Amino acid sequence: MEMKYVPTTCPYCGTGCGFNLVVKDGKVVDTAPWHRAPVNQGKTCAKGNYAAEFVNSPDRLTTPLIKKDGTFVEASWDEAYALIVSKFKAYKPEEMACLASARVSNEENYLLQKFARAVLKTPHVDHCARLCHASTVAGLAAVFGSGAMTNSIEDISEAKCIFVIGSNTFEQHPLIGRRIMMARLNGVKVIVADPRFTPTAKQADLYLPFFSGTDVALLNGLMQHIIKNGWEDKEFIAKRTKDFDKLKEVVMKDTYSLENVAKVTGLPAADIATAAEWIAKAESSALLYSMGITQHTVGVDNVKSTANLQMITGNLGKRGAGVCALRGQNNVQGACDMGCLPNVYSGYQQVANSDLHKKMTEAWGCDIAEGKVGYTVTKMINVLADEPGTLKCMYVMGENPMISDPDLHHVEKGLKNLEFMVVQDIFLTETAELADVVLPGSCYAERDGTQTNTERRVQLWRKAQDAPGQAKPDWQIICELGAAMGYEKQFAFKSPEEIFNEVAKVTPSYGGMTYARLGAEGLHWPCPTAEHPGTPVLHKEKFGTPDGLGILTPIEWKQPAEVPDAEYPLLLTTGRCMWHWHTGTMTRRSESLEREEPTGWVEMNPEDAKALGIKDKEMIRAISRRGEINIGARVTKDIKKGVVFMPFHFKECAANILTNNALDPIASIPEYKACSVRIEKIPEVQ
Repeated sequence: MEMKYVPTTCPYCGTGCGFNLVVKDGKVVDTAPWHRAPVNQGKTCAKGNYAAEFVNSPDRLTTPLIKKDGTFVEASWDEAYALIVSKFKAYKPEEMACLASARVSNEENYLLQKFARAVLKTPHVDHCARLCHASTVAGLAAVFGSGAMTNSIEDISEAKCIFVIGSNTFEQHPLIGRRIMMARLNGVKVIVADPRFTPTAKQADLYLPFFSGTDVALLNGLMQHIIKNGWEDKEFIAKRTKDFDKLKEVVMKDTYSLENVAKVTGLPAADIATAAEWIAKAESSALLYSMGITQHTVGVDNVKSTANLQMITGNLGKRGAGVCALRGQNNVQGACDMGCLPNVYSGYQQVANSDLHKKMTEAWGCDIAEGKVGYTVTKMINVLADEPGTLKCMYVMGENPMISDPDLHHVEKGLKNLEFMVVQDIFLTETAELADVVLPGSCYAERDGTQTNTERRVQLWRKAQDAPGQAKPDWQIICELGAAMGYEKQFAFKSPEEIFNEVAKVTPSYGGMTYARLGAEGLHWPCPTAEHPGTPVLHKEKFGTPDGLGILTPIEWKQPAEVPDAEYPLLLTTGRCMWHWHTGTMTRRSESLEREEPTGWVEMNPEDAKALGIKDKEMIRAISRRGEINIGARVTKDIKKGVVFMPFHFKECAANILTNNALDPIASIPEYKACSVRIEKIPEVQ
């Protein structure tokens, strides 16, 4: 019997924890602590602890599948490639679209956007950052010149005050939650704003149970109270920012007085005042947020408002401070960095810039998609559903929009309007079931490569076992498809390391990185040269804007696209639970995790439940303007009256049947965090 330990990086949330995969006779059988892991020092959450359980699941895809007369039949790789190539060559570039993946490596994401732009010549490439942190990328880039988390995870434990808004950190990013607890043990004040009394909120010194969708009102109220009391950092504002007068003109309006903000948010005015004082008077204050801030029609406004608060209090460019946008998926940061967005190449180089278009054309040695911004994934689905015949063909790698996207009936209608769809994945997902060809990829334990965590730390994945059956690493599939399409030279890579070397050549922020330099610790981008140590804290001397100044942006509060009314009186917000991740494709195949949380639920306040005659654990019907589901009730005081919550991992009671696909006008992110529903008892069958 041969036993070995292979250190790697977790495939779940964006924290980027490391652990050892335990390999016995060539198969992954377990995980074990890896104490050198820089983010988590050997500790893991439940998901990381059981991250080996799905790897050798019996329903892994092991051979290509081709749909014939509505049924999948097994095929050879040659057959599958021949069909794909003949179809891909039959469509015009603007009729095709590609979805990259927040789950696969940087190298594979880089290759997929290269394939879209260089082989298919299409500008339509995106991935699920559109559904989680597109507002962060757009909002922070607009005000700071960089759309990423400004500080390191380690920094959080050094803060003197921590403000968590729109993040249930203890369940979604438990090892970042550990940093909050380390700070709290040092006497640091922790403020949590959330409509639910989550495990994170239960650790707060000050809990602010505000209404979902009132973030800007709350943030403006905090800023007004800070400015009224003269607590703003006047020196930082004068030296490092611009447009303070414009911001002041809006936040000092009577609309954002403590009394008026208290009415809008449902909070006591005294608590808002206390939060403002703690944040402003702390030597350094860190602001943490996740999708509770971003997943709104005003997501970009929300993000800019968090930046405003941190700038006026001087909490940027130093340790223990910053705007800490916590990314939801293991490599959603990396997929953005690699250019899997319709408006940028790798390293956020704008496709519309003719010099950068020329640079990439020369680097890749062929004509590429014209320098225009393509469709976002939300736009792709709307075009497919509402303008059939415009988009005809799609290549989807490691994405499952049939669970993750809003208004699932609309998504299904759109995908069924495609003439040809290829899905590359490790399981036959709900989206793969609609495909014409399914290609079996490899999971994190079966590949070398890199991924980039929420703090911009680029870390290595290390291969621990071979993929099952005929399954192949995604990078190899893309290279083989590229060669079959006539682009052998552009896809002549023999290893992920060769791909990474090309990434470093064309991507300034990764320019100084190599596999050898990444080692056990990884490196934070920007790391532009071979001598550069990496950058854990951004914006130390100046911001990334043309003049180096942070832009203070006046923002007015706007209501969500859909607000409760007589027909749909409750406000639904959605999110994750501790035991599952995203669409459940991996975690629901983990026996240990599935046992803890085998299905979904709707959380509701006892007063709302009593008014409807609903008891705890009763099966009820939840209805929105888009659809309905049957789901168990969880009656608890841990949620605000008038608000209900559902996790979105469970296909049998899919929360996204109900959610609204109203979009942020700048980032095109859907409003998952606020829509109107009604809850009904299920009539007894006579």
